[in-house]
Amino acid sequence: MLKNFDEFQKFGSEGVDLVLKQFGAFSKSAQALASEVADYSKEAFETTAAAAEKLLGAKTLEKAVEVQSDFLKTSYEGFVARSGKFSELYADLAKETYKPLEGYFAKASAK
Repeated sequence: MLKNFDEFQKFGSEGVDLVLKQFGAFSKSAQALASEVADYSKEAFETTAAAAEKLLGAKTLEKAVEVQSDFLKTSYEGFVARSGKFSELYADLAKETYKPLEGYFAKASAK
């Protein structure tokens, strides 16, 4: 009976350790992701503000269309570049969160 209790207690302790490791990995990855989103938002706002200023200063319709076209091209290129970075960060989030489980499942399947 005591042996079963010790095993149960050890199992519970390992589970808590596992959850704490996962939370730490998730927190670190989520923080990196949030930082990247904040940087992208700031950059996008600055780009939009600069384009709006240029657009208001346009003297002709052709110049306004040119400014708008340049803004759209720049915005699209920036979005595509950041999308790749976001994909990497989400993949890292999944990998790092799963890492503590690998050893846990290996132990469980060995028993």
